[in-house]
Amino acid sequence: MKKIPMRSCIVTGEKLPKSELIRVVKTPNCDVIVDETGKCNGRGAYLKKDLEVFSKAQKSKILNKKLEIEVPESIYDELRSKVD
Repeated sequence: MKKIPMRSCIVTGEKLPKSELIRVVKTPNCDVIVDETGKCNGRGAYLKKDLEVFSKAQKSKILNKKLEIEVPESIYDELRSKVD
């Protein structure tokens, strides 16, 4: 039986399987990207795939705090487009 990697959402604090979360990364070049593979180098933060969670993250600016950089609004738009 294969072990399922668990990660915590920075907004809700829930521990969820990695596949149910989206990773946002601050790369070594200080760019902020949405990491679909979950394997990009850099400081990462996980968000639950939920529009309400993305809105809370944007209002509280929690990604700015966790990634230690100003996160552009386009990242939040990209996150919203990833949720079906």
